[in-house]
Amino acid sequence: MSEEIAHSLGLLGICSELSAVVETAVSDCRDVFLEIEKTAVRNHHKVVAAFVSNRVSDSDLLGTTGYGYGDSGREKLDAIFAQVFGGEDALVRAQFASGTHALAIALSALLLPGHTLLFVGGPPYETLRTVIGIDNGNATGNLKSRGVMYDEVPFSAEGTIDEDKLAAKLVQSPRVCMIQRSRGYSLRPSLSIADLRRLCTIIKQHSPDSVILIDNCYGEFVESREPLEVGADVTVGSLIKNPGGGLAPSGGYVVGKSWIVEETASRLIAPGIGREVGPTHGTNRDYLRGFFLAPSVVAEALKGAVVSARIAEMLGFESIPDYCGTRSDIVQVIRLKSSEQLVSFCKGIQSAGPVNSAFAPEPGQMPGYEDQVIMASPSFVQGSSIEVSCDGPIRPPYCAFLQGGMYWHHTVTNVAAGFQRMIDDRNLRI
Repeated sequence: MSEEIAHSLGLLGICSELSAVVETAVSDCRDVFLEIEKTAVRNHHKVVAAFVSNRVSDSDLLGTTGYGYGDSGREKLDAIFAQVFGGEDALVRAQFASGTHALAIALSALLLPGHTLLFVGGPPYETLRTVIGIDNGNATGNLKSRGVMYDEVPFSAEGTIDEDKLAAKLVQSPRVCMIQRSRGYSLRPSLSIADLRRLCTIIKQHSPDSVILIDNCYGEFVESREPLEVGADVTVGSLIKNPGGGLAPSGGYVVGKSWIVEETASRLIAPGIGREVGPTHGTNRDYLRGFFLAPSVVAEALKGAVVSARIAEMLGFESIPDYCGTRSDIVQVIRLKSSEQLVSFCKGIQSAGPVNSAFAPEPGQMPGYEDQVIMASPSFVQGSSIEVSCDGPIRPPYCAFLQGGMYWHHTVTNVAAGFQRMIDDRNLRI
């Protein structure tokens, strides 16, 4: 294996010194791989059982046009998501443009003027702050402009939540309590299923009528249970992240209690029409096959993250989590030491991908982000975070947020190219 890695990295211009680091890192991570594979097997069996019980046939792999009435594949995909994630119902639609869009629609469906949204473990991810009205409060159609009130219980510096402070906020019976599972562009820990169970228990004890909404982006299939199985009412995510398996060309999902799914469908399409429409344009095969493959693809992404963390550590950089640390999402943070290193690293990531490798990303303003952001995504689906991607805001502490990788060795190749670009740009010496 070591000779194979060295040869393949050499084809992409990786120096022998860096290739040696990669070889050692791969060897160090073998035991961690085994634990990831155990979880993947359990999740794969859950997915297969859902396909079998919903009697998926080849006719379901086709799609519809126009209004999309009578789309059996779309209906079975909804049922499969609900069964696997532990919900009463699901809405899985290409018409969701992103995870942020799916979250915005679900929140708009649940929150009316005078209602309060309590964000548990704030602050929210950048794009959500604009949706809520925390940043860019004049943005058209945000929750604040519609009379929705906002409150939050922040994480402490140690990445924990003050449970007494949370209980005090819950006395006001907020309509929605929202929890973001992944870290976003922060260094706080991502939340495990055990963490979510604890938070859901506290919320239901003090405010049983509050709806618990989990932003599940980057977390699906990382563990053997999902948030709905530990007390959440609804989970929301993107199909160009974990559950799309790298094949879904777009879309998002909402899974949870039936009435919440119905409210969301009405908000997405129109009252009285809701989930009955939504053409799939021949993509049912991609969505169904992607979800079937998702547990294995997520496992590959996790393996890639583990080896990438080990490489970074061997080169003197902090990785969060470290290579043998507990993981509850696919995001790997590599803490670099300057903006120049961050830019070089992302350019190297881009240079070793299958699509747009000839282009070099540059920092720029992105909708919903306060700072300039550099984004590398040499992927078949634009912006796909289950394929190898890497991005980060141009601000201290200059962290690269690495996600995805449909095959772990491809992730490792991209990361090696990232560090090689740092060497070539004289931003790293080994």
